Amino acid sequence: MASALSCLSKLSLTLCLLLVCFQGSTKAQLSTDFYSKSCPNLFSTVKSSVHSAVMKEARMGASLLRLFFHDCFVNGCDGSVLLDDTSSFRGEKNAVPNRNSARGFDVVDNIKSAVEKACPGVVSCADILAIAARDSVQILGGPEWDVKLGRRDARTTSLAAANNGIPPPTSNLNRLVSRFNALGLSTRDLVALSGGHTIGQARCTSFRARIYNESNIDRSFAQTRQRTCPRATGSGDNNLAPLDIQTPTYFDNSYFKNLVNQRGLLHSDQQLFNGGGSTDSIVRGYSNDPRSFSSDFIAAMIRMGDISPLTGSKGEIRKNCRRVN
Repeated sequence: MASALSCLSKLSLTLCLLLVCFQGSTKAQLSTDFYSKSCPNLFSTVKSSVHSAVMKEARMGASLLRLFFHDCFVNGCDGSVLLDDTSSFRGEKNAVPNRNSARGFDVVDNIKSAVEKACPGVVSCADILAIAARDSVQILGGPEWDVKLGRRDARTTSLAAANNGIPPPTSNLNRLVSRFNALGLSTRDLVALSGGHTIGQARCTSFRARIYNESNIDRSFAQTRQRTCPRATGSGDNNLAPLDIQTPTYFDNSYFKNLVNQRGLLHSDQQLFNGGGSTDSIVRGYSNDPRSFSSDFIAAMIRMGDISPLTGSKGEIRKNCRRVN
């Protein structure tokens, strides 16, 4: 009898511990209604600021989307990409993938100021970036989705992690797949998220080698790009070209149609459709079915937003997105 009671006691203790662990993990999960009571006007406040910025410069939508991508790929979606350098750390802004190319920080500052007026000390910079990315896509004609929220902001950042974590435009397909897989993203996620290149622009330094040295490129397309991107390094390095030559300021599936026609601007873009490669069929599918691309893009954005968020008591809610409290 005593033995039976002992077993029941141990079982009850185990169940209690499991219940506590489950409750703890549940609290840490992101949710779409995280700020419904603490900041009920959050979405309209963010969208107003994003809309103003994108109407002023359509490219800004792509820049905000790219900031979210670069944030999530370096130690998770924690707002660390927004931090300025300090005496104690060198941040991500000056990492090779971001230096002279990452932009939109002033817009994020403006959004944060507006949100702080509406509900001070409540909403993280990491969550503001997630919402701004969604709004940018929707404003430029793309799909809309419910953003999961509840992230907190990192108190530190890493230049080295940014240099190593963000795939460069020179990446081959195996490297791209490997990096995305390491973050819990599938090969289909890779292709869908790359479709974000249906908006935005790239600097000559990012595609010079492709338009002069590669053979899997449409000749007339290469010649068009060569007019504003000279072969010589140091000449026209910062000249811009649209990632999607067809609809550069409209979010659609034209990016994939470009790839099928060997008109991918970046080496890493064309790697997704390269004569018998493992992702060719996905690219062709998206080029023919915009709805399929939209639904997969939404799913991939949500999964990317789930990468290693700081929740609960981890991190902080920054007052200024550029520096820790």
